[in-house]
Amino acid sequence: MGLLGPHPRPGDPPRLPYSHPETRSVTIKAHNATALSSSASASGPASGASRRFLPEVQGLRAVAVGLVLVYHVDHDLLPGGYIGVDVFFVISGFLITSLLLREAREHGRVSLSRFYARRIRRILPAASVVLAVTGVAAFWLLPAPRLAEIAKELAASAFYVENLLLADQSVDYLSAETAASPVQHFWSLAVEEQFYLLWPLLFAGWAMLGLRSDQRLGRRRVVLAAAGTVLVASLVCSVVMTAADPQPAYFLPQTRMWELAAGGVLAVVLTRYGIGAVWARWALAWAGLAAIGWAAWTYSGQTPFPGIAAAVPVLGAAAVIAAGEHHPRYSAYGLLSSAPARFGGDISYALYLWHWPVIVFALSLRESDELPLLSGVAVVIASVLLAWGTKVAVEDPVRRHGLLRSGRAAAAFAVTAALVVGLIGAAQFARYEWLRSVEFDPVVHVGPAALGTSDPFGSTDEQIYPSPVAANEDLPDVYDECQASPRLTTLQKCVYGPDEAETTVAVTGDSHAAQWVPALRKIAEEQGWRLHIYAKSSCAFTLTTIELNGKGYDECAEWNKTVMEELTTDVKPDVVFTSSSVGADAADSATESESKLDIATGMSRLWGPLEDAGSQVVAIRDTPRTGERVPECVSRHSRESPECMTATADAFSEQDPQLIAAANDEDAEVIDLSDEFCIGDTCPPVIGNVLVYRDSNHLTATYAELLAPQLRATAADALEQL
Repeated sequence: MGLLGPHPRPGDPPRLPYSHPETRSVTIKAHNATALSSSASASGPASGASRRFLPEVQGLRAVAVGLVLVYHVDHDLLPGGYIGVDVFFVISGFLITSLLLREAREHGRVSLSRFYARRIRRILPAASVVLAVTGVAAFWLLPAPRLAEIAKELAASAFYVENLLLADQSVDYLSAETAASPVQHFWSLAVEEQFYLLWPLLFAGWAMLGLRSDQRLGRRRVVLAAAGTVLVASLVCSVVMTAADPQPAYFLPQTRMWELAAGGVLAVVLTRYGIGAVWARWALAWAGLAAIGWAAWTYSGQTPFPGIAAAVPVLGAAAVIAAGEHHPRYSAYGLLSSAPARFGGDISYALYLWHWPVIVFALSLRESDELPLLSGVAVVIASVLLAWGTKVAVEDPVRRHGLLRSGRAAAAFAVTAALVVGLIGAAQFARYEWLRSVEFDPVVHVGPAALGTSDPFGSTDEQIYPSPVAANEDLPDVYDECQASPRLTTLQKCVYGPDEAETTVAVTGDSHAAQWVPALRKIAEEQGWRLHIYAKSSCAFTLTTIELNGKGYDECAEWNKTVMEELTTDVKPDVVFTSSSVGADAADSATESESKLDIATGMSRLWGPLEDAGSQVVAIRDTPRTGERVPECVSRHSRESPECMTATADAFSEQDPQLIAAANDEDAEVIDLSDEFCIGDTCPPVIGNVLVYRDSNHLTATYAELLAPQLRATAADALEQL
């Protein structure tokens, strides 16, 4: 059963909702009688603004956290369960705004220091415990290659900027295969805290306008207009950014704050207006739950989100809250205010904090991206028990004993908690640095030269280079200099070698072409070539529009046309080396076979003009796909462990579009170095004491460079013509 679900960016982190910990039981203190007189007459005794306890909101929190649990246990059962985050944002905005309104009315001002002290008291104790325990557990339960990234995310989570880190990583192609972090779910807490740097200022200014009764209506309009402006501006930003670049848009505060503002606007409106008819409240509450359920059932990882799609769960949550208390038979209020629902709401914050690290650790121990049914049930039970224990041992004592009530105590706790988590992260990073410190020795680290010897894997007495923990850093130089990101369409290239070189060579394709640059640069230096590199992430060298993140990758097609124009009219290389991942799919093809054939056809349409312009096209067969994060497997087991081996039959695809295109192009050459990766019927992770892969399908730069002699020998026929 798939637990990670759809990701909104390469290496997409999972969509995780956030349960707001405003109180264990959702309570809003009553306003003074004068302030509530108009509200009570409009909405009756069921108004959310006039009741001290809102059990239906507590139950709504249970619904939202239930959505995410089902989603993460098996996202096929509830593919849109990630919309729980939107429900929680609305609840949070409503509760916080209601408290700000009450404080402004009762005290004539809004104390920012008291507001932030309250936030620290409600948020940090449980969050700090979970971060600290998770950081320590990661030492023992997660593979060493993850330590550096987890250390970074621990710090980002402790300082509530995890969402900004994930937004940045979402546009980083190199993070595409990064395993899920056990603390990445703190992104939604970060969004809230960033929102609450701004939101209280509206009400602090509103309270300063004065409290004379004849000004009350005007002041309400002012704060409603200000809150509405935030809502509309953020919604527009969300729609525009989600359409343009959905991966980072998923995490950014400017695309999410309208959801919190929607709850805030609702709180302001309910101080003046309400729904008097019981039947209308009954219908509105069920309609709200239906909207939430419909979105959870019909949305998926392919739904552009947040954008306008988030309006469905946001309006659904707002409808449930606005309906308030009503007691007809079979009411949504009766369901949400039941004892089980209230218990779910009581532990929802702690349950949100715990469930994701428990899932990540369970997946790591199983060395899988999925959990079977019984394991999924065990994860849920463990998460609930941890959440209940945290509520009893951490959250309740802080509330009952009046801890962290002063601004000074709250600030001291916040600093201390951040330092503790930071020290744990620093310890992880120190261990990572120690494990990665392996020096390259050309006598020991021979790579493919060991193939055919009695010890092809290398001696277990020698260290592997690069170290598995540093494999993701063993990259071709093009990633620092000229690897084009997916959204880039303007030409970006690297050029190596002397201007006066007699031979010009070009390299085109995606990251599976870029991985050959270390070997080709070595050959070019030996031969005195001028080498031009045109590499674009996830962009196969074809005129066929391929798919990226569920939609047509138009930037790739435009890039390839630009590259072609330069190659045929300006550079005119003697040889064009090209390679692409067999994992690419055509955007409009019905089947996999049709997809590969369409991509091959698009390749032929590029190769023909190159050959007509005098260039020799040399296609390099794609490298093995292991289906395993190889560095993590090697760090957990050993270089010769069967768990880290890949069957040769599974490692290569016969539907490589380049092979299909070359079969129909008698002038194109094909380089097949399959024998340099596999020994008999298996492809090992380490050859000649050198780690072959930096993830599941990309070569380390070291192993690629050591393949230069084999690459040159295999390409001899094409190179003889130079």
